[in-house]
Amino acid sequence: MLTARNRRLVVGVSGASGSIYAIRLLEALRPVPDVETHLVISSAGKRTLLLETDHAVADLQALADHCHQQADVGAAIASGSFRTDGMVVIPCSIKTVSGIASSYSDN
Repeated sequence: MLTARNRRLVVGVSGASGSIYAIRLLEALRPVPDVETHLVISSAGKRTLLLETDHAVADLQALADHCHQQADVGAAIASGSFRTDGMVVIPCSIKTVSGIASSYSDN
């Protein structure tokens, strides 16, 4: 449950190489009591995770407090009224960082 002290962090995982960084970030945040994590993984991110690590997608999802589907426009994190303290895209592909920089999204 979100309290006045909780901080919300959205963690996005793209298809770039380096899936282990997303795992390590969520492992580090998991024991922090006042941080609530919201995870969204692109389809390419899921594929890369399986190719690069011995972890299943469910393993990564289990590290987050909340998981959202990439194309779910009804997800809480898709709303401008959903307050967060920030977002990290880790790993972040050049395609994704270019889209963020130019306010373009295709996923």
